[in-house]
Amino acid sequence: MLRLTVLCSLLALAAQTTPAPFPLEEATVSQLQEWMTSGRYTARQITELYLTRIEEIDRRGPELRSVIEINPDAASIADALDAERRTRGARGPLHGIPVLIKDNIDTGDHMQTTAGSLALEGHPAPADAFLVQRLRAAGAVILGKTNLSEWANFRSTHSSSGWSGRGGQVKNPYALDRNPCGSSSGTGAAIAANLATIGVGTETDGSIVCPSAANGLVGIKPTLGLISRTGVVPIAHSQDTAGPMARTVTDAAALLAAMTGVDPADADSTRSRAHIVQDYARSLKADALKGARIGVARKQYFGYSAPTDRLIDRAIADMKAQGAVIVDPANIPTASKMDACENQVLQYEFKADLKKYLDARGASVRVHSLEDLIAFNTREQDREMPYFGQELFIQAQAKGPLTTPAYRAALTRCRALARQQGIDLVMQQHNLDALIAPTGSPAWTTDLVNGDHFLGASSTPAAVAGYPSITVPAGDVRGLPVGLAFIGRAWSEPRLIALAYAYEQATKHRHAPEFKAGADQEVVATTK
Repeated sequence: MLRLTVLCSLLALAAQTTPAPFPLEEATVSQLQEWMTSGRYTARQITELYLTRIEEIDRRGPELRSVIEINPDAASIADALDAERRTRGARGPLHGIPVLIKDNIDTGDHMQTTAGSLALEGHPAPADAFLVQRLRAAGAVILGKTNLSEWANFRSTHSSSGWSGRGGQVKNPYALDRNPCGSSSGTGAAIAANLATIGVGTETDGSIVCPSAANGLVGIKPTLGLISRTGVVPIAHSQDTAGPMARTVTDAAALLAAMTGVDPADADSTRSRAHIVQDYARSLKADALKGARIGVARKQYFGYSAPTDRLIDRAIADMKAQGAVIVDPANIPTASKMDACENQVLQYEFKADLKKYLDARGASVRVHSLEDLIAFNTREQDREMPYFGQELFIQAQAKGPLTTPAYRAALTRCRALARQQGIDLVMQQHNLDALIAPTGSPAWTTDLVNGDHFLGASSTPAAVAGYPSITVPAGDVRGLPVGLAFIGRAWSEPRLIALAYAYEQATKHRHAPEFKAGADQEVVATTK
């Protein structure tokens, strides 16, 4: 009788847990443009469909907690863009397209910008970040803000990626007990779950490419300065960048083009003038792998996960079949030497850069320095530190100014290890178009007691160098997505996009999530 009862319960669960059909499932930017042009949908209708999807999937059902705030003006913005389309035509590829952006990017509207922290709750930022200005000018509909690892995961040595005091814990839509990786956790989970067409993340080291890989997405971490950082809550100016996260290389490339532009207020942005590409369409060639020289960075980035290694070895075979010349191995000689100097650099720069950002926010925030923030967290520890502390904050607060010789030495060493002695050296030696490696391990189970326990990742060299990297879905391990990383030299985005697109088109590993309770477990109801 007990077995029969359990069986009946499982059958009843299966009957009610199949995700409801969604008319915009896996819709691309170009598909949405075609539908708006033909009159099948308006931007207002598309926006409302995504808002309903957020309510059903993010607020209820699986409760992904990936969207931290909805833009109350989204529908009216879409209405205005519909009227403009009727009278003047579309501005470009993103006209009327809903975009979700990470909650560490300023919007000068009715939404808040908090980096997930209760300390920044209160008043909205006084102005749009430069990249948000670019998105609005392109005709994008800013749909809302996404949850994230609080302070972009630079608060504790035992944090859980995707947790913030303001938004709670983001879930991975492929297996709800698994972590979405971070710090752009909400953007990764939301775009994977079709809560918007495209999204924006930020990265200091791994925060775009890791959640993109763990959520079956394409993520582009651009060259330092290609996208302005003005109006973005910082960690470190020598490594910080925003970047696109999308379900296809084509959509990611369109979003990248829309966000770029020379910003006089960002010194690194001014160096990008000669490298800005208005349209990456010319890079989207399905035969781009033919004759391309691809180096396999095996040392340090293989060996921690046998199933991941098998997927990447299959990817290498797929690229060979497309005509690529594989150089294996093509190891980065300094791969194991960057962590110590990177940690030093980030701590010094965080203290200084955060102060600069908070000063720009002025009266819209209640804290005005890292010291203030540490004190706030201590006072509000029941809400802000129920699971992990602020060890990194305390370490950074102990650092001196950016004139300190120890900081200058660490920065110089890091750049040399990552650039001249690292990526540049191996690529020159083998005349490579790109390096490849697993982006990271399959998603780990979320653990609010012990914190993250991922196995490995390949993001550090490009992050420390300030060079571009792109992750593309490479398959899955027991239903958990794994990404393939393409890494290049400075300003090589067009070439990397071409290679990533050719691989994507030859393999097409992206598939929509099913909201399973765990890896190889049952689907969880999408509505209640």
